[in-house]
Amino acid sequence: MQVIAQLKKMDDARFLAIYSALEQHGFGPLDSEVAKALKFRPHAIRKLPFDRRARKAKQILESAANAEMCYEIFGSYLIKEHKDLVTNFLDLTGVAHEDGMIQNTDEAQPTGAKIAEAVKELDGKFSGEDVTLYLSLCAEQWPGVSEIQETWQARTE
Repeated sequence: MQVIAQLKKMDDARFLAIYSALEQHGFGPLDSEVAKALKFRPHAIRKLPFDRRARKAKQILESAANAEMCYEIFGSYLIKEHKDLVTNFLDLTGVAHEDGMIQNTDEAQPTGAKIAEAVKELDGKFSGEDVTLYLSLCAEQWPGVSEIQETWQARTE
């Protein structure tokens, strides 16, 4: 549930930036769930300001502790906005991938000894917030790689 822990530490402005980046045709990625929660019809949700929809979406994710949905949103954001961060990490840690997509996450795991150096390099190229966000995904995806768990945990304290 690392992605949920990351979400709970995230302020509303940061979540709004992620949510806005995933907007399509005026709809946010969780607007159908937001509409249900607020008893709006699906198309009527666009009348509500985007920042209010994002706050409600964040509340829904936190209250339901839906790690899978949270993982999807964070992963979609990173692939859309910061694909180089994802591919650089995978390359630097020896994970076979095709343009950031991993075929078998059980077999394709990062080399623990390469994590610290990879994170240091990523911190030099990308915002620390985005690197930490990606590490929360990695911690969720590879719970058995202790170096990822420890690195992510240290960054969130």
